[in-house]
Amino acid sequence: MTQTLLTIGQGYSANSLAKRLAPEGWQLFGTTRSPEKYAAIKAQGVTPLLFPDGDLTDALSKATHLLVSASPTEGGDPFLAKYGSKLAQRAPALQWVGYLSTTGVYGDHKGGWVTEDTPLTPSSRRGLMRVEAEEQWRGTGLPLHIFRLAGIYGPHRGPFEKIRNGTARRIIKDGQVFSRTHVDDIAQVLLASINSPNPGAAYNVCDDMPAPPQDVLAYAAELLGMAPPPEVRFEEAELSPMARSFYGESKRVANDRIKDDLGVNLLYPDYMSGLAAILAAETHR
Repeated sequence: MTQTLLTIGQGYSANSLAKRLAPEGWQLFGTTRSPEKYAAIKAQGVTPLLFPDGDLTDALSKATHLLVSASPTEGGDPFLAKYGSKLAQRAPALQWVGYLSTTGVYGDHKGGWVTEDTPLTPSSRRGLMRVEAEEQWRGTGLPLHIFRLAGIYGPHRGPFEKIRNGTARRIIKDGQVFSRTHVDDIAQVLLASINSPNPGAAYNVCDDMPAPPQDVLAYAAELLGMAPPPEVRFEEAELSPMARSFYGESKRVANDRIKDDLGVNLLYPDYMSGLAAILAAETHR
């Protein structure tokens, strides 16, 4: 039987996984809201489908694996809203379901450590919607695996462009730390779970080094041979409401489970190795 992955929300993380699965002969479907993105999705070896406006019946009937990357809305998970009531019948071949959540479900821990067993106490509406969506998916009875992603970075999604053009600022907020993850490590965690399924499991996906955001920018500037971006106190910084909300939470995210249960050996265990690899790839191109 052909292994077939249907991804709801064929975006940055899903594309990194597709690069690993396409050479192995997987049949890949991925949804988008915009037909303008079809060409880019096809370039990943993925058949593009429209959601929520299109018909996913054929892809669901073939899917052995389902990855959900679409964000929840105020009404809950948009995919379950449309297909949830008869999802098991529509997708009878499903062996594995992955839901991409966020470490925002843990809320603020004032720089303390969280694990997958930490109670979910989101401090933002966005985090609360993720908790609600996780519960919705748990209620489907499908072979669900939850992946709580830290801040995602990788090729074309790093700090170098803003440093080069002079728009980067080191936002200083005392005690603030974030965890982060390279997109290629997300892909290898997902693949490890596909190869060793454990329905009901939740995994934190992040590197080994939570760090203040200003340290990451300073190191990126050092790699470029440029002066560190100027410092701005958080209270004085011009930030969008979403960016400001991220600074309302400070925590260190533990990643032991992806190593102990899935045998993952991180490609980029810290931001230094991840940023160096991104810059090296840019320079090579």
